[in-house]
Amino acid sequence: MIRRSTILATVTVIAIGLSGCSTISRLNPFDRDDDGPSEMAGEGQRISIVPADQILEPAEALKGVDFALPQPQTVAAWPLPGGTPEQALGNVALGENLAVAWRRSFGDGSKRGRYVTAPPVAADGKVFAMDSEGRVAALDARTGAQVWRTSTNPGDNKRDRLAFGGGMAYADGKLYVATGYREVLQMDARSGAIGWRSRTPEAIHGAPTVAAGRVMAIALDNTLLTFDAATGAPSWTYQALSEPARILAASSPAVSGDTVVAAFGSGELVALRAANGNDLWNEALSRASRTSALSEIRDIAGRPVIYQGDVFAVSHSGVFAATDLRTGQALWSLPVVGVTAPWPAGDVVYVVSKGGEVICASRETGQIYWMRDLNEGFKGKKVGGVFGISGQRQNRPLWSGPLLAGERLLITGQTGDMVVLNAKTGEIQRRIGLKGSATISPIAMGDTLYVVTQDADLIAIR
Repeated sequence: MIRRSTILATVTVIAIGLSGCSTISRLNPFDRDDDGPSEMAGEGQRISIVPADQILEPAEALKGVDFALPQPQTVAAWPLPGGTPEQALGNVALGENLAVAWRRSFGDGSKRGRYVTAPPVAADGKVFAMDSEGRVAALDARTGAQVWRTSTNPGDNKRDRLAFGGGMAYADGKLYVATGYREVLQMDARSGAIGWRSRTPEAIHGAPTVAAGRVMAIALDNTLLTFDAATGAPSWTYQALSEPARILAASSPAVSGDTVVAAFGSGELVALRAANGNDLWNEALSRASRTSALSEIRDIAGRPVIYQGDVFAVSHSGVFAATDLRTGQALWSLPVVGVTAPWPAGDVVYVVSKGGEVICASRETGQIYWMRDLNEGFKGKKVGGVFGISGQRQNRPLWSGPLLAGERLLITGQTGDMVVLNAKTGEIQRRIGLKGSATISPIAMGDTLYVVTQDADLIAIR
């Protein structure tokens, strides 16, 4: 039952293996080697590359001002892409001296045409991960030993032989899997046996969300699909605006009570009734920029997060916004280009920009406490393409996260490091070597942090 129809265009996935855009955007984001603007200024002439309202900096009024964070809580399970239906976990309890405990392969890593993009989930003493071939593996959470592995390839799908993307969600002993093979599946979490399969009109590049007996996933054509969790029977759908320009990552819906918040490649942030798909409000997180052609890619690839009655989301078009969940009223926005989920906690909300800037902002006002550029001083060395796409390069590494643990922010990246920052000041405290590009945000269960790399390795840190 589609609530809003549009003329659908053919969707073309655009692999964004491009020079990272910071909040002070480069004029030529497609240039892999030159960080400067493409225009040349004459003698005595200055060319402004950023309008004044696009400059981000800490607020003078907040310098030296402390803020509150919630007490760390042990996470017993991470069953959904964002941990909870709201995709907000506040503050996670982990050990003080984090170090790599083990590393295990769970399948094939990223290569041309196939990519590791699915965030892991964890429950029932197991961590579930999906490789670049669409195979789902269950690994023992303490030892990393493989419990089972099941392919999601239906075998008769000649159209999607190079399918990638998708993801997993866990509920009531079942694993729900969305795939690039145009299917949503239910698996037994103990054995990997497939319970039901439901075909979809388009591929799904993001992980599903499961809540109140309903599986929800966003297809490549910007349709929110829902299914009965017990039988796989299709339920209501919602059609957002068609958008031919997309990036490889994709979002997962957030759920709070009877409200679903979904983010789309069109830059739309939409709130719907979970029971029937009736739309409540719609906000466009997009803005045109004369300094960056990439602002025309409006995709909200990071998950929207619901926290204490507000929704936080960031778009590739350069809008990081807070919205009232009940009314849809915009509370504040900042010009941030982002592809990962924000992390609200206590008085603040953290976000990592596509250019590698970590921003700590007031949750109520959007004023900035501090900023830290993780790519400061990074020169010369080129890293693997965005989301681990082979053959694509850019000078500025991509970072994923953050995850708040105590008074530490944990952020993984393409450099093969996990950076640990002081959550109150932004000071870099240490780096933990991962020996692999990690462009998927980490998750936690018990006393252990789990990181997936583009080589299809699962790393346990405790």
